[in-house]
Amino acid sequence: MKISMPDLVLSKKTQRDKDWPMIRRLVEAHYFANRERSTPEQLDFWLKEARTPELLAEVALAHPSIAGEVSRTRPLISGAVGGLLSELEKGLDEEQARERAADRAYWQPLREELEHLRHAG
Repeated sequence: MKISMPDLVLSKKTQRDKDWPMIRRLVEAHYFANRERSTPEQLDFWLKEARTPELLAEVALAHPSIAGEVSRTRPLISGAVGGLLSELEKGLDEEQARERAADRAYWQPLREELEHLRHAG
């Protein structure tokens, strides 16, 4: 079975510390392997998932119309278009914190149920 790069990145968006550097490396590797012959889908993926301020700025500046579209759902892209790397880094940190909190909240009911079962029997 083969998993797509977007699906692999999505599966790595967890609360675990080791997953976030992996997301960064996966997207960077995908970008550097495909940037010379990129498709609109790849540009969209890089703008939605990249964790590297410089890479985001490079793609956003080279493709402002796609960046404008993506910025509707990922507002920190606006900082990439403006070339504000420190602002972009802060936005990426905040985005990661939200994603990790969402993952924690998603798994909390299952953890509670498992804990209850463990104590019950």
